[in-house]
Amino acid sequence: MPLASAQGWSIAVLAAACIVAATALPACTGSRSTSQPGWLDGSSPEFPPSQYLLGIGQGETRALAAERAYAAVAKIFKAEITAQAKDWESYLVIETRGKATSERRLTLDHVTRVSTDKVLENVRILATWFDRRNGQHYVLAGMNRAQAESALLERIAELDRMIDAEVTEARGTRDKLTRVRNLKRAAKNLVLRESYNADLRVIRASGQGYPPAYRVAELTAELEQFLATNLAVAVEVTGDQAEPIQRALIEGLIREGLSVTGRQPAGENPPLGGEAGPVPELIVKGAVRVWPIDAHDPPFQFVRWCSEFVIQELATQRIVGAVSKGGKEGHLTTGEATAKALRVMQQEVASDLAKAIAGYVYGDAELPAAARPPAGCPRGDDGSMPPATNPLSM
Repeated sequence: MPLASAQGWSIAVLAAACIVAATALPACTGSRSTSQPGWLDGSSPEFPPSQYLLGIGQGETRALAAERAYAAVAKIFKAEITAQAKDWESYLVIETRGKATSERRLTLDHVTRVSTDKVLENVRILATWFDRRNGQHYVLAGMNRAQAESALLERIAELDRMIDAEVTEARGTRDKLTRVRNLKRAAKNLVLRESYNADLRVIRASGQGYPPAYRVAELTAELEQFLATNLAVAVEVTGDQAEPIQRALIEGLIREGLSVTGRQPAGENPPLGGEAGPVPELIVKGAVRVWPIDAHDPPFQFVRWCSEFVIQELATQRIVGAVSKGGKEGHLTTGEATAKALRVMQQEVASDLAKAIAGYVYGDAELPAAARPPAGCPRGDDGSMPPATNPLSM
């Protein structure tokens, strides 16, 4: 198919809808005449290109021809959006920091699908023809440029109002999280707005869009600068394997675009976060435990691991989230089992926790409100995990 898979399903749905409507709507009329219609070579006065954006599909069935006609129209929009994608790269870096290029592509496809699918709702089957000589169906799909332009301008105006309100609130508030979240929303809405604008350039015969009041690169740069100089996360991890877990958590937070002030486990210098940065807004406190267990499964050796973290606002001392995870890993030796457990903790605890904290900071998701101790984790008299021990020494 000419269109990427991110849009293929919607094209098929739209094509099917118009095929059904063809039985009732005079606009979706067909012909089995042996005389080839003029629209096949673009010379139909009934659907002039100055008034209609057109696509032609051919297939052994009418449904297949209709789907390909929709794809032909959508391909025009896809090409324009792809050409504009470089202007949105700064947003993609923030949205998918540390991810593979393919994942960034999926993020862009998701954003642009929202706009292009909306535009394709204006596409209709304008005419059909069956060629008896070769047994092929031909479908002409298209949209009225004036009607589609009016709908797009209305949507762009709505997004402009939202973006302006978000930027105004971000720049007028003293609350750091409110500022970050509004700048992030404004940048995201601006990318969506610009994808609509790319569609508008396709629809307008002049090829001209409607310039935005802000630029994606400028808003994302403002967001990153504010994060770097005004909002940081402090990290404090204690217990078994605290140092590698803390490093993994710090690295994960940095990949998410957050500044970090690291607090080194007792007796270690210098601080993991490097030189002093902005005053921390949040602190992540955690404890990890790893200890050997007898799983009665020779010749393997097993260790169990547990982790408990709370995320707290330093200014108010309010707990905004808590996460607990645990598990069991086995290998031929206790040392190898411990190393395997460490790798699992770095991924399932440190990496996932960093993403959850970033989602909270950016306003994309709420943190878990409470954490229950993982099954099998030892508890002290006060309900907390007992002091750490070294499984390698046991």
